[in-house]
Amino acid sequence: MMDLQALANIGEILGGVAVIISLLYLAVQVRQGTQAQRTENYARALDRVATMQALLSQDGDLTRLFSRGVIDEASLTAQERIQFTWILYEAFGAFEFMFHASKSDAIPEEVWTRWSVATAWWLTFPGVLAWWKAKPVPFTESFTSFVDSLIKENPTDARAMKRWQEFIAK
Repeated sequence: MMDLQALANIGEILGGVAVIISLLYLAVQVRQGTQAQRTENYARALDRVATMQALLSQDGDLTRLFSRGVIDEASLTAQERIQFTWILYEAFGAFEFMFHASKSDAIPEEVWTRWSVATAWWLTFPGVLAWWKAKPVPFTESFTSFVDSLIKENPTDARAMKRWQEFIAK
């Protein structure tokens, strides 16, 4: 027969095992929650970009306005510049969201790398660059510093840009 001390020791061991199992379960739940949050953040950012792209692909007049604006914003009327501004605010707002999500590991690094390259690419267009310098409402300081560094460094792939220009010229 077991004495009271032996039962107490067994109870402590079982309690310790239960705590360890609970902590492991909690760790698995946190990890799954983090993965779900990453997926949700990326989906939200893509939804913003997809909405803008859908609008541009379905509205020929808006597409022409945007195309003129990225090449030469001076060719736009005042009203068209306002429309152009709203389009770029939506695009750069999505880029900013992904930038901050990447800083908190809410989206995978690989995903942010892809979108940081896209941000840099858009900044190669004279109209986008002019808009960035003239934007009336600022973005966060850290995102602004990031974009300004892209402008300064111009990390775009020259071969990719050449392929794009050849595609457009056809």
